Amino acid sequence: MKNLITQADVPATGELKVAPGTIITPSARDLAKDRGVKITEVPADQLDTSVPPDRIVALGSDHGGFQLKEKLKPIIAEFNLKFHDIGVHDEKPADYPDIARQVAEIVARGEATRGVIIDGAGIGSSIVANKFPGIRAALCYDKPSARNSREHNDANVLTLGGRLLTSSQAEDVLRTWLATPFGGGRHAGRVQKITEIEKALKTWTPRS
Repeated sequence: MKNLITQADVPATGELKVAPGTIITPSARDLAKDRGVKITEVPADQLDTSVPPDRIVALGSDHGGFQLKEKLKPIIAEFNLKFHDIGVHDEKPADYPDIARQVAEIVARGEATRGVIIDGAGIGSSIVANKFPGIRAALCYDKPSARNSREHNDANVLTLGGRLLTSSQAEDVLRTWLATPFGGGRHAGRVQKITEIEKALKTWTPRS
């Protein structure tokens, strides 16, 4: 999936298919116009899916995080990663559980190894995402919390508060989160315990 279209991506003739939310540079639009190339939005499942999951970030927001989501797309592209934008694509009211569920499912299925969800505060999306097996969602609010969530917890989903962070703060958090590898070592055993608890809860029942 190509989520940032530049002049190099514009074909000589024909049609250029892009996913909803794809960023198209002004120079790319001008070149497409000059060449008579039609730019058409199509569902993401109709595009090339040959990009490996470890190069894909599942990205979503509700209306409260829409503006910030759009501003963070170039940050993901900086890391030579592709984003799968599942919406929303405008500021019409939307329920964060629906968006968080979609992003978490994509990561849980292994179609992307990382996910980013943005709602008004980031709290609700984190709660929803962590209901899914294999998801370790972390609400981060500065560079230290982003670094810790990756180094210590191997977080695979980042949630952000679109109404609590400035654009520059959110960009710093996302850059740090994407750039920080899991620390392994003593942390690996603790993450394994999270997995074991998750498995045990499948058969857990409250004590009467």
